[in-house]
Amino acid sequence: MLRLIAGLEPVDDGEIRIRGQAVAAPGLTAAPEHRGVGLVFQDNALFPHLDVRANIGFGLTGMAADVRRARVAVLLDRFHIAHLADAWPHMLSGGEQQRVAIARALAREPSLLLLDEPFSGLDGHLRGAVRDALLADLRAAGTSVLIVTHDPEEAMMIADNLILMAESRILQTGRPEDCYHRPVSIAAARLLGDIAVIDAVVTNGIADTVLGAVQAAGIADGAAKIAVRPDAIVASSTGVAATVSAIRFAGRYYIVEAFAADQYFTFQLPGKPPANGEPVTLALRPGALPLVVRDDD
Repeated sequence: MLRLIAGLEPVDDGEIRIRGQAVAAPGLTAAPEHRGVGLVFQDNALFPHLDVRANIGFGLTGMAADVRRARVAVLLDRFHIAHLADAWPHMLSGGEQQRVAIARALAREPSLLLLDEPFSGLDGHLRGAVRDALLADLRAAGTSVLIVTHDPEEAMMIADNLILMAESRILQTGRPEDCYHRPVSIAAARLLGDIAVIDAVVTNGIADTVLGAVQAAGIADGAAKIAVRPDAIVASSTGVAATVSAIRFAGRYYIVEAFAADQYFTFQLPGKPPANGEPVTLALRPGALPLVVRDDD
């Protein structure tokens, strides 16, 4: 998708508009340099024979040398890499290379910046800090950014507007909170984390399930299915009897898998979990918003 928007691949059908201007359609392909788009590849693709300053200024042709130097200096300061101006790409860490690549992409002041999995190559202990600092810098720059990521937690943390795609189709768009709590389909729900799909029977706007009753406004009476996330399931004094089948430690909580009503359920426990094979009673967390769909949807 990013290559289509950037103009590196032709479109077979449909149309791409940037700030209301058509840049791609069957028979129409605006050149990449005329789209006002900056693209940062997953491997950053810095020029190994140029230092940081020259990498950032590479695309600034056709302008006075003093203007070019001033523009590069602004970007060096904005992304906190002025001390690396004379360094070569092989001397930089992954996070530093990424900042140089983004500064280079912003040098021509594009209206849209495209980032392909920008944080996937960073070590886990650095990823959050680098991501937060970089996004703060991009927001300060006032540039619209389209980021592709396959990490659902990361997508929800960084997005102002989320686009869920599967097999080149857009399933849902909206605020991260809405996409997570109010998915439009089971397929959309799966993109943002694990779910359990369980059978239900809807009567007068209420879906009855093995975990309890949930609101099902707008769903016709009859067989249905609900999608339940692990954080919507709790151990309770009332509910469905289950047997613990697996336990995984996740730092702040335990991830517990239990078998009940002919299927497995995953939920989270902040305290000490029951042992494998022990009984537990499961129910829906009060206030949880499971997705309810018709069985034939």
